[in-house]
Amino acid sequence: MTNVKLAIIFYSMGGTNLQLAKWAEEGATEAGAEVKVFKVQELAPDSVVQGNEVWKRTTEQMKDIPVVASEDLEWADAIIFSVPTRFGNVPSQMKQFLDTQGGLWASGKTVNKVVSAMTSAQNPHGGQEATVLSLYTSMMHWGAIIVPPGYTDPVLFAAGGNPYGTSVTVGEDGKMKDAAQAEAAVKHQAKRTVTVAEWVKKGNQ
Repeated sequence: MTNVKLAIIFYSMGGTNLQLAKWAEEGATEAGAEVKVFKVQELAPDSVVQGNEVWKRTTEQMKDIPVVASEDLEWADAIIFSVPTRFGNVPSQMKQFLDTQGGLWASGKTVNKVVSAMTSAQNPHGGQEATVLSLYTSMMHWGAIIVPPGYTDPVLFAAGGNPYGTSVTVGEDGKMKDAAQAEAAVKHQAKRTVTVAEWVKKGNQ
């Protein structure tokens, strides 16, 4: 059996979800997956981005990461999404990408994709769980197989205990709280996603 092909798709303004994506890449690679990391298309005007030092710096850090396209979803056996919360929902940039996959969905090419999601917010209860669940709602329409971390490893309790997907809190200083615990939880979630994708891929052969 060929290795699981995993697409990690993220949106990041301040660098947090970029870091989560990198940790997921490391964990999935350790689990033997073929991994590609993608960002979604930025919709904000460049003048706005350039006017915010943190956003500008993050954009520079992501310059070599390709923008995701429909064919990247089609390529993947599994997908991990990582997004900040926006009023308990996904950012418009990610929503725009999901909303433009009607052709892929209509052709049945989203069925049985194994998916998992991660998120971040500036407050401990800033809508993280609602954001992951809102993304999973779209995945149900896709016919995807959702793989939440649940409570499958003690590292999840140390990272805040979110059973839907790893979530982190970012302080006013822009730094992620409990980063070491978050890293462990993200890597576990990535490995679990790859493992389930292996089961599905083997079952389909």
